[in-house]
Amino acid sequence: MTAKIELVDGNWIGSFQGKKIVKSYDQTRVVKMMAKAGYKNAPIIGEDVSKTEEEDTQSQWPINQRFDFLTQLVNMIGKNTAVSLIVTGPGGLGKTHTVRSALEACGLKDASGFDAEQPHNSYRMIKGYSTAKGLYRELFMNKDSVIVFDDCDDVLKDATALNLLKGALDSYDKRIVNWNADIKDDDLPRSFQFNGRVVFISNMGRNKMDTALKTRAYCVDLAMNLAQKLERMQTLAADTEFMPRFSKTHKQDALQLIQELGPRAKEVSLRTLQAVTRIRAAGGNWRQLAEYTLTN
Repeated sequence: MTAKIELVDGNWIGSFQGKKIVKSYDQTRVVKMMAKAGYKNAPIIGEDVSKTEEEDTQSQWPINQRFDFLTQLVNMIGKNTAVSLIVTGPGGLGKTHTVRSALEACGLKDASGFDAEQPHNSYRMIKGYSTAKGLYRELFMNKDSVIVFDDCDDVLKDATALNLLKGALDSYDKRIVNWNADIKDDDLPRSFQFNGRVVFISNMGRNKMDTALKTRAYCVDLAMNLAQKLERMQTLAADTEFMPRFSKTHKQDALQLIQELGPRAKEVSLRTLQAVTRIRAAGGNWRQLAEYTLTN
């Protein structure tokens, strides 16, 4: 078996003799990393048709306008006029920051890290992996507030967890969540009424989300091509609240270099702009150092 690049469950995987070398939702990045590893002519197997359709759907809406839509919908969550919201798109371009800022602008306080029932004027961020049982506990502990699941894609792939979420986000006046298995926790009831709201922030494509869940929620897809990523970064670089300790000149110089490198950069995101801005502020032969860190 030779080297190949294959589409598997929405991700591109580059491998050699069955051993995975690189994995990413971005086919271009996988091709570049495989070439760097010495496999320049690895055949590409599979066609990401759904991704192309998704990008075509989003092309009519400028990326900054979609972020404005996101803020408006989070405001509805914060003011309890909407029950749930799904936010999809690549990481590192401000999804989480936008959600946090909008919730706090509504007067909600961050209650993350507190293992107790939370009041209605709060929100809780949950990041990373969670089991269905853990999800049930979080829904109960935050049954009157806002829960933000950030990069918890495993929950969205678990059948039991999805059924819990569907109950919590149903369209009925009373949303009852049930746990019929052995619960073993005396502090958790077998059922309760969920009056809270939920925001999902996911790096998965919108087309990969569970259909029944999408029909229960507002959806904002922030899928971006390279030009749209650069457009978004330009808007952020001009914002005085973005990296306020660094000068506007340093941020603009960093952005210009990223634009010049274009697809040669192994990653283009907000984190890229932050990294290059710090290198620019350090002075010296900053352009070569920044180019080296972005392309190697």
